[in-house]
Amino acid sequence: MKFHFWLLTSAALITSSAFAAEELRLGMIGLDTSHVTAFTEVLNNSTAKEHVPGARVVAAFKGGSADIPSSISHVDEYTKTLSEKYGVKIYDTIQEVCANVDAVLIEAVDGRPHLEQARIVIAAKKPLYIDKPVAGTLRDALEIFRLAEAAGVPIFSSSSLRFARNTQAVRGGSIGKVLSAETTSPAHLEPHHPDLYWYGVHGCESLFTVMGTGCETVERRTTAAGKIEVVGRWKGGRTGTFREDSKYSGKAVGEKGEAPVGSFDGYAPLIVEIVKFFKTRQPPVTAAETIELFAFMEAADESKRQGGGPVKIKDVLKKNGG
Repeated sequence: MKFHFWLLTSAALITSSAFAAEELRLGMIGLDTSHVTAFTEVLNNSTAKEHVPGARVVAAFKGGSADIPSSISHVDEYTKTLSEKYGVKIYDTIQEVCANVDAVLIEAVDGRPHLEQARIVIAAKKPLYIDKPVAGTLRDALEIFRLAEAAGVPIFSSSSLRFARNTQAVRGGSIGKVLSAETTSPAHLEPHHPDLYWYGVHGCESLFTVMGTGCETVERRTTAAGKIEVVGRWKGGRTGTFREDSKYSGKAVGEKGEAPVGSFDGYAPLIVEIVKFFKTRQPPVTAAETIELFAFMEAADESKRQGGGPVKIKDVLKKNGG
């Protein structure tokens, strides 16, 4: 009940503010993830329990990746749902989508095409949200943010886990400065992506939400149960740990006590932030934090290749053009 009260309050703030008077037209790129139907239900269905006002999905580009089973097996189904249930117009090109919307969400489950998709959206000067993973490689992620900055196009990327209520409370200072944190999430692998980019990104996003930037080294291990464990060392002796688990959970220890973090509170809190971002053009997550998050996950793979030894974030960024 508390969560729904918080959500309704957040949505009400959007509704009542001056910038929310106009309903934005949104376009989606890549219809091969359940996020596209879940997000569209929350945005387009005014009777939905967690409806977020202020924007509506009106256009989309199908996309799909033939070499990823979870993509190609669902893209037709999700495309049909958007078209028939929600009246979304399906266009043959990303350029056509951009010409008919105010802002764009890149939803393609495959991070590899995100750079080329983002190039088109950025060239069209449309505010852009990119669903996880921001890209298929760290190098591509860096290029996306570079292009957006050069063009003056507002952009952000985030997992929905970042905006869970308990995680945001700690981010906001409920336990003072965070000294250490541990988060967990599933970490299913996909062979075309760095290990944690595909699903472990959720737990890693929670970790960075409460720890912030400043991670210096990363070590990757395997637990006795055969699960992934990644330990980051932050400036000032702070430590952040991600562990693969079936649950979305975690704990942060701060100067004023400790608190649970890392829960999944549904998609609506993220969608509230996306709509607010599209209207204000102010990203709720900085490029620097997202880049460091993905460098952390890339460094975890490099540590694995080196047998579990510590890897410096700055070396990983330099290697990838950062």
